[in-house]
Parts: sequence; C-alpha cells; structure tokens
Amino acid sequence: MPLLIALATDKLPEKGSLIITATDGGKLGPLGKQLDKKTGGAISKAMKIKKFKGKPASMFALLAPAKSDLDRIVVLGVGDGKKLSASDAEKMGGTALGAVEKAEGNVVFLLEPMGSNVADGEIAARAAIGAFLRDYKFENYKTKNKSTGGPKKFTVATKALAAGKKAHAELKAVADGTIVARNLVNEPSNILTPPEFAKRAKALSKLGVKVEVLSEAQMKKLGMGSLLGVGQGSVQPSQMVVMQWQGAAKSKQPIAFVGKGVCFDTGGISIKPAGGMEDMKGDMGGAAAVTGLMHALASRKAKVNAVGILGLVENMPDGNAQRPGDIVTSMSGQTIEVLNTDAEGRLVLADALWYTQKRFKPKFMIDLATLTGAIMIALGQDYAGMFASDDKLAQQLAEVGEAEGEKVWRMPMNDNFDKMINTPNADMKNIGGRYAGSSTAAQFLKRFTNDVPWVHLDIAGTAMGSPKSTTSRSWASGYGVRLLDRLVKAHYEK
Repeated sequence: MPLLIALATDKLPEKGSLIITATDGGKLGPLGKQLDKKTGGAISKAMKIKKFKGKPASMFALLAPAKSDLDRIVVLGVGDGKKLSASDAEKMGGTALGAVEKAEGNVVFLLEPMGSNVADGEIAARAAIGAFLRDYKFENYKTKNKSTGGPKKFTVATKALAAGKKAHAELKAVADGTIVARNLVNEPSNILTPPEFAKRAKALSKLGVKVEVLSEAQMKKLGMGSLLGVGQGSVQPSQMVVMQWQGAAKSKQPIAFVGKGVCFDTGGISIKPAGGMEDMKGDMGGAAAVTGLMHALASRKAKVNAVGILGLVENMPDGNAQRPGDIVTSMSGQTIEVLNTDAEGRLVLADALWYTQKRFKPKFMIDLATLTGAIMIALGQDYAGMFASDDKLAQQLAEVGEAEGEKVWRMPMNDNFDKMINTPNADMKNIGGRYAGSSTAAQFLKRFTNDVPWVHLDIAGTAMGSPKSTTSRSWASGYGVRLLDRLVKAHYEK
C-alpha cells in the first residue's frame, strides 16, 4: 500500500511521530519551543548535548519523549531558513521522510515560517513532493520480501494551507509525470517492447493528449530508413509515437520534444560486452522523459501547444540485423554509412527530428537521449550534456535546471567536429572516431534540424543508474520531466 502524503494546518499532534525543524544555531520555531517546553526541555537539552547546530540535513531523534504520547520527535536541521530555495524544500521533504522510514503509524512534518523568499505555501508543497518522490519504489515483479512497515500517512503541516494545496496540485501533476518516466525506465525489456511502450503512451489520451502510432509500413513509406535500419534485427516491430497536447489556440506554434526510445540495446552486430548489458533496458530514458513530460503538461492543463515524438526500436544481432558498413537513406534524403551499429540512437533521432520539424514546424525542438558513454566521462552523473544551436534556449535550460535541481552543462559544437563525421562513401557516417564522441554525435543530429532552434540533451549519466538522492532511491531517476516542465512554465505558456 503506498504511503499517503497530505497537507494540513499546523498543530502539534498528540500521537504518532513528529518532525520539527531547526535553523542555523539550532533555533526552534514558536511551535518547536512550545513542544520543548511540553517535554520538559528534552529537545533543547538533547541539542546541547549533541552540539546540534541545525545544519542542512543534520538530524536526531528522541524516542518516547517524556511528558508526551508521541512515539518520537525528530529534529531536522535546515540551515539558513532565509536562503531556503524551492529545490531545498523538496530535499528537506525527502530527508524528513527518510528519517522516519521505520516509524509506524502517522507522521507529521511541522513546517514553521522561516523567512525565505519562497512562499510558505510553496515550501510546504515542495516538501510534500520531495517526500512523495522519495517514497517511490519499483517492486512490480517481487512476489516476496516487498517493502513493508513504515508510516501509513505523512502530513506536512503549515499555516499556509490554502496556498500550499494550490501549489501542491500543480507540482503533483509534474511529480506524477516523473513517476511515469521512472516506471518506464525501470521496466524490463521483455515487458516494455516498442509496441508495449506505444500502448502505454496511448494511455495519455485519457488526459486529452492526441496520440498516433506510426507502423513500420508507414515509416517505410515516409522514407525513414535510418530509424528502421536499427530495428530490422528484432522480432519486435519498430514504432513511432506522435503525441500532441493543445493547451493554447490552434494558431499558436507548437514546441516539440523528441525522445530516443531504444527499448533494449545489445549494440547489434557491434555487440556490447556482456557485463552491465542488462542496464540497456534503460536506453529509452529519453522517450520515457518525453512521455512523462506530456503527462505532466496535460495533467496540469498547461497553456501551450506541445508535441512529443518517440522513436521506439529494439537493437538486436539477428541474421537480418544491420551490418557495419551498411549505408541507409534517412527521411531527409541524406545517406548514412553505419560504421558501428552500437551508435544507433542518433540513427533513430535523425528520422524523428526530421519528421518533427517537417510536419509540425515547431518553435523549437529539444531531444533527449541516453546517447553516449562519453558524456559520463566528461560530466559524471550530476549534469546532462547540453548541445545547442540556439543560445537563448540553452540559457533558459541552464537557468531552470539549476532552479529545479536537474542540471545541464553546455558542451561545444563546431565545424571541426562536424567534419569528423564526413565519409567518402555517403553523406555522413554515424561515428566520428575516438575523440569528442558526444560532440560528434550532436553534430550528426544537427544535420537533421535545418534552421529550427534545437537543443540536444545527452542524459546517459542522469536518467538511469544515477546516484541515490534525498528525493530518489530508484535506479531510474525520471530525469528531464521536471526540467522541461519548468522550462515550459517559465518561458512558453501564455
């Protein structure tokens, strides 16, 4: 049974577990001081003994506190409350839930005003969302030893209840989209095949999203030889999903998001090493993020026209599989020499990007892809690599990424990198050599964008297997949903 997370007015509960905050220097708020007095000074005495200074994420617990029917009181440090950001508030909520994961019964997280520039209602809502995201677990296929115990209800208590509930409703829609993305990435590939992924994307029609699925025959008719070549070794048919959300006037130019959806990547004939290949079930993290984003936009009724395109394939080493040295013709008419069948994501995106800009003529295109291991060597797992043809869009993404905690770092593109994908045998080749692998991959994609403002996000390090955080204990992070939703809300809704 999932944990119930709610908002309520601030008051001291009589039973269960209670979490209170302490700011710099171990300062308690008015209700915290009231509770300390009620317990005979037990809280302040423990703070003195522990030399507790209220530093961010520091904490201690008092079990069965004197003169109280509470099971425990947890004191959580938040640092300088005046500097608390929205992202900090979410981390605070995740940390708070982590502190009581073994507690039984109900938990109240008491949030007193801290003087932050972020409104008290939003802080409370963000804390609740942080706890919600922290609570996520993927246990669909466990028949025993599932997670049990823990609190049944987690309530964030605030005086700013009305504002908190309003902010929470919108944030919850985005958090639900993040969970959609996490679930898709966590699914095993024998379950989440391209047709199954397309089926799940179709479920967004219940939210008002128009969803089409292009078959292999339709894509062949459109000339998508680049995408189709990747999937020709699989018994699972390739699919292209086209999702449209109309939240503004029909005359408004749409914005577009394109996701790489390689539901499993063996590397094809250029087969990957066996060790760690199981992680390639997550090679559709870009498509998962786009699906989660469309879910979020539709759920919160975003005032924007948005298009989401998913290129869904499976890359397998069958007797019919694409071979190194094959030359394919993309939808754009440009020919590609496939020197490495494990550089397949860019082949999928080439046709998806061309289709997107040709059919929808969007204001901009952003693609997301678990594209290169090279980006992880450069940036680790804290940043997604960002490659852009448009400085304004790149700056907007950098700013909202910092604010939302889904960070991006702009990487270089130039003519020298572009020349590295030239070949005497076709218009281009799909790899550029040993050096600058992420940049040459981006240059490859750029050849299919024409003059449409475009950003490529390489999320290989952030979408799957990313480090555990206060708001994500999952192998799949759902990276990209919140970043792009915030971009839309901050700059493109009318």
